[in-house]
Amino acid sequence: MEVKSEIYVGLTEIFHDIFLRDTIALTPATTAADVEGWDSFKQLEIVLAAEARWGIRFSTRELDRLACVGDLAHAIAAKAG
Repeated sequence: MEVKSEIYVGLTEIFHDIFLRDTIALTPATTAADVEGWDSFKQLEIVLAAEARWGIRFSTRELDRLACVGDLAHAIAAKAG
């Protein structure tokens, strides 16, 4: 499934809001190691914000499969249709 650029735009806005930095540039390969301050609490905030923005819900199993921003974008695309 192709991931729409709107998803990356939305995720970028979420990251800017959560980390209070407009300098974060996301790529599909971006991981927690690439973003200063991205810990388990920030991960939860990211997921909750994505769920709210796109009106979706992730299961624990789905969340366990997320290793990078690209994985999250694909999961959003699959759920949001």
